[in-house]
Amino acid sequence: MNDATLDLTLQLIRQASVTPNDADCQQLMANRLAKLGFHIEPMRFGDVDNLWARFGSEGPVLVFAGHTDVVPTGPLDRWHSDPFAPEIRDGHLFGRGAADMKASLAAFVTATEAFLAKHPNPKGSIAFLITSDEEGPAHDGTVKVIEALKARGEKIDYCIVGEPTSAETFGDTIKNGRRGSLSGHLIVHGVQGHIAYPHLAKNPIHLLAPALAELADTEWDKGNAYFPPTTWQVSNLHSGTGATNVIPGTAEALFNFRFSTENTAETLKQKVHAILDAYDFEYELIWNLSGEPFLTDHGALIDAIRTSVADVTGVTPQLNTTGGTSDGRFIAKYCPEVVEFGPINKTIHKLNECVAIEDVPKLSRIYAGVLERLIA
Repeated sequence: MNDATLDLTLQLIRQASVTPNDADCQQLMANRLAKLGFHIEPMRFGDVDNLWARFGSEGPVLVFAGHTDVVPTGPLDRWHSDPFAPEIRDGHLFGRGAADMKASLAAFVTATEAFLAKHPNPKGSIAFLITSDEEGPAHDGTVKVIEALKARGEKIDYCIVGEPTSAETFGDTIKNGRRGSLSGHLIVHGVQGHIAYPHLAKNPIHLLAPALAELADTEWDKGNAYFPPTTWQVSNLHSGTGATNVIPGTAEALFNFRFSTENTAETLKQKVHAILDAYDFEYELIWNLSGEPFLTDHGALIDAIRTSVADVTGVTPQLNTTGGTSDGRFIAKYCPEVVEFGPINKTIHKLNECVAIEDVPKLSRIYAGVLERLIA
């Protein structure tokens, strides 16, 4: 199949850009964009490469946002082909990053090329915000670029993040928001002692167990029209010295909230502390907020991408906020309308990651359709 988007996707997959290494992916994109007249601005923070590229100086500003970094391959002997030597078979393109998210990056570029060929003087601006720090800590990537743009007063009106959002059929899902993520490291202090003399010790596991049970049974909210109810899950439990005759001195639990807009990080923290404070034990609780929830519930961008998806695929997409976090959480603090749309996500982060060949050019046409509807 001879297609410009597929060709660029192949080039990007060949770059072994395991996070936070960009492996010159951004340069490949920048070279194409520079030929169109984009102002190219590399932004490096720490060990992370970022790209801000803009065409035009007027509003509205539509941003294509994404990441060039990919997760590690896992065991190479369990791949059916080299993850960084993309292979086409059975109607699919196989390679690490095929779905997450190099097909989307390629489609961003080719959609922009096609659009500007028809509309060399659009009624607005097009920009690219690309990072190599999305699959990693996400400390020196999109969040830093947004801070830099905000500091100089550069406005963003619309943003499409190229995350793989489709579930069963290409085009069936648009993410119009994401849940927040709040983690806690709970340490309960007891008194270590010999297991035969429990009256001389204080078992922190016994102290912690009923509190965990109450937290697990708590209804944090009922969700709303766009978000499922907030969930709380324990991911790790640790205690003990390794000996069978020692009551440990501490017990630790790692947990995580995925929360809706019915709560904030602060309200959840308050509720957890209220539960723990009712128990007779000494504890420490260290919090880590990965991202607040965000939501675009209506607007021109949603209308444009829903119409474009339906026109290209014949599928009526549904709005959805499930899944993990994305860099949309950073952009939504600065941009009023943020959505995510991309290929089917069933194979992301897995061995033999792939994307359907027929979906690749369609993805470019969908993004071009959004440009047509918003800034032509």
